[in-house]
Amino acid sequence: AALKIAAVVERIGDYAKNIAKRVPMLESEHRIEPISILPAMAKMASEMVHDVLDAFAARDAEAAVEICERDTALDDFYDSIFRTLVTHMVENPKTISQVAHLLFVAKNLERIGDHATNVAEMVYFAATGTQMAEREKGTE
Repeated sequence: AALKIAAVVERIGDYAKNIAKRVPMLESEHRIEPISILPAMAKMASEMVHDVLDAFAARDAEAAVEICERDTALDDFYDSIFRTLVTHMVENPKTISQVAHLLFVAKNLERIGDHATNVAEMVYFAATGTQMAEREKGTE
């Protein structure tokens, strides 16, 4: 489990690097109001990663289940931001390039949450020796 988790954590780092690369592209004279909701999504994804690593260290199966349940909220957050940003692009065509970068940032945050969930499933297995009960998944 530890070797698999290390690979997943590396992938999370790749997403974070991709987000950091896009930040300079977000600066523009055109103010994008929806950008103000991304920090809350980033906080949620970051907390999931932090908590799943704590769960791994403690071999805490209950915490792993709770982290998986939070992934649905993060996915819903992404869907909401996606709709908001697409609407903003349609209404403000001058911001299309900038908003496209925000869409990629939001998607990377959503994927970080997915990877935290994958780690949580590994933590659960390592702690209990059984697979986590199947969760209802949306379309990805």
